Amino acid sequence: MSRNNDRNEGMDEGRGFQDIPRWVYWAVAGVIVAVLAFSIFKLVRWNMGTAETEGVVEGDFEVEVLDQIFLMPPDKKALGVDDGKETILFLGNDVLTYYSDENGFVQQVEKKLGATCINAGFPGSTVALKNATYDPEYAMDAFSFYNVANSIVNQDFSRMLQASTSFGDSRFDENSALLKSVDMSTVDTLVIFYDAQDYINLRIGMNPDNDSDPITYSGALNAGIKAIQEKYPYIRIVCMSFPMCYAYDATGALVSGDRFDFGNGRLTTYLQFMIDTCGATGVSFVDNYYGTIHEDNSSGWMLDNIHVNAACNEHMAQHFIEAIYPNGLNAEE
Repeated sequence: MSRNNDRNEGMDEGRGFQDIPRWVYWAVAGVIVAVLAFSIFKLVRWNMGTAETEGVVEGDFEVEVLDQIFLMPPDKKALGVDDGKETILFLGNDVLTYYSDENGFVQQVEKKLGATCINAGFPGSTVALKNATYDPEYAMDAFSFYNVANSIVNQDFSRMLQASTSFGDSRFDENSALLKSVDMSTVDTLVIFYDAQDYINLRIGMNPDNDSDPITYSGALNAGIKAIQEKYPYIRIVCMSFPMCYAYDATGALVSGDRFDFGNGRLTTYLQFMIDTCGATGVSFVDNYYGTIHEDNSSGWMLDNIHVNAACNEHMAQHFIEAIYPNGLNAEE
């Protein structure tokens, strides 16, 4: 009798499952799929970060901006001259010089922040050298970050002034003379800001046997920063990363720096070199790569494959100010 009861109960349970409408199973399956899809979506977004950047596209997107900020130790800052104003010296290339009016990056910083800003950019220049030994036939090397840094440290601008005669652009001799006239004892902050010319001009990324090799991007950056820090320990140094760019491959096709490797790494490889160098030298890093230009919005923020427009300059200037001067000029670091 007990067995019959168990059998009847099992049959009742089976009939109970059979009585459940099929659409219920489909609904449950749909809920499971939706939960899995949502979980994957959130995981991907989490890996991208959660810092929101406005004004980049129609609407906002989420990215992880890789800023790393170091404060100047008070004892080192005290070694400089306190003239009651903030003086910022900018070293770089086209990202500083493409605009000569109020639309330029440096001009935007000066307007927004109210600091004294000195623009010593040289169009077409790179961080690294092309030639290990200076060759007057390639005068652009005189204006690389590595050589400009050494000219500032040694207070010898003769090579730069001589090399400037090789160019029809007056900015080379004007900015060389400007650098020569700068009283470095009054400079509070030095900003290193180059666009992706090193990537486009196929400069080597790094030399694993020499972290100060000036014909490599990371080596030139490292050597130049250390030389400035040793000579001017009271100057706070900030590296601004390049924004994304496009380039042409060997076939003439337009390629994204995000994805194309000329043999020395993709553009993100150079970005990582800058991040690593900043971390090793205690230099602040402001990220203009993530959270600024990407392939979907590049047509709205770039003038061509590498030069950015006034709106992008304004965005980068605001980002710089918020990262380095979050409380304005009158607040203590």
